[in-house]
Amino acid sequence: MHDPATTPSSASRTLEDFLTDGSLARMCAEMSSFAGVAIELRDQEDRLVMPAHGTRPWRIDAEAPAVDPAAERVALRIGDDTIGSIVLGASGEELPTGERTRDRVRRTLELLATAAGEICTLVVQSDHRIRELDALYRLTSVLVRAQSLEQVLAAALDGAMETLGLDAGSIVVMPEVAADAADPLTDFATAQEAELRIFASRGLSERWLATPDALSARREFDRLVLEGEVVSVPDLTRDPRVQLKELVEDEGVRGFITVGMTFRGQTLGAIRLYARVPREFSELEIRLLQSIGQQAAVAVEQARLLETQRRERKIRRALRFASDVQHRMLPVEMPQAEGIDLAARYVPSLELGGDFYDVFEAGEGTIGLTVGDVVGKGVAAALLMAATRASLRAIVEQCDDPAEVIGRVNGALCRDTLESEFATLWYGVADPASGRLTFCSAGHEPPMLVRVPDHRPPTRADLDELAIGGLVAGIDPSQRYQSIAVDLQPGDTLVAYTDGMTDARDFHGERFGKDRLMRAVLDILREQPDAPARHLVDQLTWTLRRFTGLARRVDDQTLLVLRYKV
Repeated sequence: MHDPATTPSSASRTLEDFLTDGSLARMCAEMSSFAGVAIELRDQEDRLVMPAHGTRPWRIDAEAPAVDPAAERVALRIGDDTIGSIVLGASGEELPTGERTRDRVRRTLELLATAAGEICTLVVQSDHRIRELDALYRLTSVLVRAQSLEQVLAAALDGAMETLGLDAGSIVVMPEVAADAADPLTDFATAQEAELRIFASRGLSERWLATPDALSARREFDRLVLEGEVVSVPDLTRDPRVQLKELVEDEGVRGFITVGMTFRGQTLGAIRLYARVPREFSELEIRLLQSIGQQAAVAVEQARLLETQRRERKIRRALRFASDVQHRMLPVEMPQAEGIDLAARYVPSLELGGDFYDVFEAGEGTIGLTVGDVVGKGVAAALLMAATRASLRAIVEQCDDPAEVIGRVNGALCRDTLESEFATLWYGVADPASGRLTFCSAGHEPPMLVRVPDHRPPTRADLDELAIGGLVAGIDPSQRYQSIAVDLQPGDTLVAYTDGMTDARDFHGERFGKDRLMRAVLDILREQPDAPARHLVDQLTWTLRRFTGLARRVDDQTLLVLRYKV
């Protein structure tokens, strides 16, 4: 026997929907002949259903006498709904003699009614499944055609209303709740109805759609939907959770069901459906609506994904443009000066970086050299880098002393940036004619100066670090900086770099480190004492790349090499 809890509603079904070949009516007639008493099949209006001949195997005799009140009935049911009955002794005649015989006839009719009810239930279930598949097929067809989200959700709403035979409905998308919220459901309970975006609605007034209050107190219906439940209310006017009773009366809605649009465990929105009359919803109808909700959630997630991809493409285009601008800030060609050979390379870890170098004519035949590294990476670091470079260039035109230049850059950064924004900076001025290099550092990695002897290969004793200066720029506006000068000799090599070179790591997490960088510089100069600056840049870059392999680059890498030849 079927389970009424899983049987679909048959309020719109009649016995005639299942009388395909008239076999049930003929079976009742045959049983009458051997039971010795009239056994009749009656429909839900108590009309006699009779077997017939000709094109139609059954007919309804609306003129047949009414059933005697004393007759015994066995109801034909689909769930809790009665669609007809089998009547024993409809005309009041005596039942078969013998208690055992009477019991067997009654039992036979009960089994017949049960079997007929189960068959009818299977028919209804199959019909629901067909309607469910049809609704999902139509919705999937809309998704495949990649129409707008509004069109997809409108199709979902129309399919749900048509399949369930409802009168009104809407589809809303929930406001996004912060992932780190202590209790997202509590946060959602305080949301106004206006914060829910209505993507589709049918049969509902503007007043209903525009009301700022939720249908249920503390948004209980929506809270249950967010928890994965289906809310079914037979009559909104009688449910104590409903707080808009007057509006419900004016709108003329009674039956109500709402289900979440859930994608991978996250409820993105809700489908709300209404009937103009009180309505109970079966398990099959609930399951159908859940399937439509899941398909609609796929559409919402797909639309969000496409929008995210569109924004990401826009951001990538902007980043590429900004990266081009940033690279144009680097020197296209090195200044030509007798006795000085210059080369540099900048490798950002992202499209935009915070490292920079600059080489320019500083006036009166001198060459300005600078290497810098601002805190962070990405857009913010790139903007701070551009500001630092622009400040230094502007200040160099007003003064010659590297310490004063660094001091003014520090003052500008302290004035225009946050406490967490700062930069390391090394700036030097080289005089090719005299070989004098005057420099100052603001917390930057000290460049290496290698003096290559004529009579032997260079060793660690021939390497010095140019570390004079002061605190990083952008922290303390009162900071005072010092500069110092060294006299270059023919063959001397200056290697300036950022910490992205020494902080680079291999697959085991080991740092390249300053010692490896020093050894690499000395090894190159031992093998080729007169190596041009470009050769040193290439070889140092290659040495670093062999060390890190395919490990992800975590910081920008900048290298500037000067060789003095006079």
